[in-house]
Amino acid sequence: MTYENQLRLWLDRAGEDPDLTAELQSIRNDEKAVSDRFYRHLAFGTGGLRGVLGAGTNRMNIYTVRRATQGLADYLNATDLPKSVAIAHDSRVKGDLFAREAARVLAANGITAHLYPRLEPTPALSWAVRYLRCGAGICVTASHNPSQYNGYKVYGADGCQITPEAAEKVLAAMEKTDCFDGVKLADYDAAAAEGKIQIIPDKCLDAFVDAVLALRPGNDVSKLKLVYTPLNGSGLECVKKLLAKMGVTELTVVPSQEAPDGHFPTCPYPNPEIREAMEEGLRLCGEVHPDLLIGTDPDCDRMGAAVPDGQGGYRLITGNEMGVLLLDYLCRTRIARNTMPRNPVAVTTIVSTDMATPVAQSYGVELRRTLTGFKYIGEQIGLLEAEGHPERYLFGFEESYGYLSGAHVRDKDAVNAVMLACECAAWYAGQGMTLLDAMNALYEKFGFYRNGLLSRAFEGQDGMAAMDALMKSLRTAPPVEIAGWKVNGMTDYLNDGTGLIPSDVLEFRLEDAGKVIVRPSGTEPKLKIYLSVRGSGEEDAAARLERLSRGAEALL
Repeated sequence: MTYENQLRLWLDRAGEDPDLTAELQSIRNDEKAVSDRFYRHLAFGTGGLRGVLGAGTNRMNIYTVRRATQGLADYLNATDLPKSVAIAHDSRVKGDLFAREAARVLAANGITAHLYPRLEPTPALSWAVRYLRCGAGICVTASHNPSQYNGYKVYGADGCQITPEAAEKVLAAMEKTDCFDGVKLADYDAAAAEGKIQIIPDKCLDAFVDAVLALRPGNDVSKLKLVYTPLNGSGLECVKKLLAKMGVTELTVVPSQEAPDGHFPTCPYPNPEIREAMEEGLRLCGEVHPDLLIGTDPDCDRMGAAVPDGQGGYRLITGNEMGVLLLDYLCRTRIARNTMPRNPVAVTTIVSTDMATPVAQSYGVELRRTLTGFKYIGEQIGLLEAEGHPERYLFGFEESYGYLSGAHVRDKDAVNAVMLACECAAWYAGQGMTLLDAMNALYEKFGFYRNGLLSRAFEGQDGMAAMDALMKSLRTAPPVEIAGWKVNGMTDYLNDGTGLIPSDVLEFRLEDAGKVIVRPSGTEPKLKIYLSVRGSGEEDAAARLERLSRGAEALL
């Protein structure tokens, strides 16, 4: 079907959402705009769906959500898994609508939909899947993407995001499904009256918060002064419940970012990894002078933080730094309290800091590295559980601000991370140190590691083709040097038999410098380049990273 024919079809059939009809009418004479909406179906993979809100097969709307849910329902009904699915959503535009539409499709396919009654964090969805013994889970979220995005994450019965094998089966079912005529759809109110759609009770969410609380190392936080921002997302309810139970009394929530708002008016890119999103909180720190500023992203699976810099301001802590701080804190605390398990295991990713290796070694902790994506860290927890030793799992983190210290969920958990960061900051305050002091002490002990990230967007049909061509070029004709440093070795995670699932990732190891890892994003149309160096001191490490950044730019 031509793009023009698809446009006419959608104008004729997509009238349930007047926003879509108005959009299609506005672009009907714009050939490029039409083709961008219809040149493909929105990609579905282990991260589910993620895309710009709007009309067409390459956009997030009720029809693409229904089609994905029909594919999930067909997959689930062909398995022996429980015929029930937990559903959550965050503050994203149309998130509640998409969650309800997913519930309608599931109910029509004989699958019970368990729906959170209000927005809740992604980790609370991972918890609900296992708590309610569901066969799958859906979280409607675009994580930390800009406001024009929404998404649809799918979880397995183990609480992890679905495996590549399951994603392929769901996709195969989707490809047989027409978004207008191939989807079964129940009336929401009738399905709820029949018990096919059920509201998840508050006791499930309370049990999630209590499970996080049970993971406390146990240090006193009553004197901690905290500023918190949920970035207009879903973290407020769970984080406030947790902090109250921990005994944090001096809590200030950033007023302009407290209420859920999918337009994110004060932070167009609601990602606690970047300073722009944290500016409102940093401004408030100038008035309140807290020990710690914490921000969670819209679906509350990522946590960012800032700490006093000793000069009257606040310094953001990177995801790698927080991962190392929390790993070190958990190890030292559990050893001191004689609660360290035998043969403990920590898990991180191939793109996260190499500094984790010597820190883990110093405490006798086995460090495992996985592909990028917290589902692979969750998979390691599952493997330990299958071996009968889930207690061996100590901590997992990834450089993109995701952390988890327990097996209560199988995804990164910012509620859990808030607890750990508060305890860590309070413990160091008792030693007369800030978290920045603590990080500097770790650098002095283990080496001055620095990490960087470059990314380039490849929008639209031509952009995707260009990104694929660039990866092919780097794979078939790899560079012999980067930034003047000789490339001593290359690992192709797609073809080299690394023991990990084949993945479109290239790693270049450099002479006397570190490494460069190149990978297309799994959720966005962009190429990411991860940089890692180790210097003899702070200035040397910073200079090496700057030099490597310029060299990596040349690769593009």
